[in-house]
Amino acid sequence: MPVDLEPAADAASQQPAVAPQRRRRLRNLLILLIVFVVLAGGGALAVTLYARDIDGDIARIEAFDQVPQEARPAKETAAGDAMNFLILGSDTRDPETTGGSRSDTIILLHLPAERSSAQLVSIPRDTWVHVPRSADGRRGNTEAKINAAFAWGGTPLMVQTVEDYTGVRIDHVLMVDFAGFKDIVDALGGVEIDVEEPFTSTHSLSPGGVRKFKDGPQTMDGATALDYARERYAFKDGDFARIRHQQQVIKAILSKASSGGVLTSPGRLNSFLRATADAVSVDKTLNIFSMASDLRDLRGENLSFYTSPTTGTATRGNQSVVLPDRAKAKVLFDAVRRDDVAKIAATVE
Repeated sequence: MPVDLEPAADAASQQPAVAPQRRRRLRNLLILLIVFVVLAGGGALAVTLYARDIDGDIARIEAFDQVPQEARPAKETAAGDAMNFLILGSDTRDPETTGGSRSDTIILLHLPAERSSAQLVSIPRDTWVHVPRSADGRRGNTEAKINAAFAWGGTPLMVQTVEDYTGVRIDHVLMVDFAGFKDIVDALGGVEIDVEEPFTSTHSLSPGGVRKFKDGPQTMDGATALDYARERYAFKDGDFARIRHQQQVIKAILSKASSGGVLTSPGRLNSFLRATADAVSVDKTLNIFSMASDLRDLRGENLSFYTSPTTGTATRGNQSVVLPDRAKAKVLFDAVRRDDVAKIAATVE
């Protein structure tokens, strides 16, 4: 599928008018960016489009090489061409994140065979699960928080752990730095967010490290949106609130990015695409160009966000953990595995 994006040096000098066919292509590409990388990673795809060498320019990771094939769940015949992506996100600007050794956001993205929708299931990072033994044999083979898998065995052990917990075979992996929220939102000129309750962020990017949020609809710039999406200490439900807010920001960015004001403004479009450069890595088997074609009919309103079922929080040793509701989770992930979109929605309603 040819792409008509011009190199960045020429884009700023073009007239604002964009032909309908080209505008549709741009809209579909923007939707692809947000769906796949949940905010931050899409710019890497955009950069490759500018370079006209998509797959060659995106950073690749070894996601499956150390995953024992005999331990992997089989694909369901009934699911046909449905695909499942594991999206792993970290926030390098978060004071809690050191050395890039943790995955603070874990999302299973299900793309049905019919390709007209997508379901994103967030798995809380503190979910208490069985982590298989790492490839070097030094860690794992124990119950732990699910994000410990990344610290102990990188992407392959995280893939194996998620597959072990969900029973869903992962087709592809995307790694995202969620600190990219700030630059993306600023490139879009801000986003509209409806804040559910007033709170104060004490890990803010603002001077002094504190930002106060009032409730109700408001326009947020990049730093404000990042503070909003990363805060968890201000809420009784902690990481669950952060998951909700990340989902809000995802939807807000998608809505703004696919608006006519962005698509018909070469300067703003170029800024948006460049703002997210270098924020994503993908597994070596993912063909971005083919997936762009597969997702040409996907629209923002057809994205559904869920959270893996839990029974609440508890302590294990000196750790505060999230306990999975294994019965409900089994029903949910069985529906994902079979590509039963209606059952996915019914399970978590």
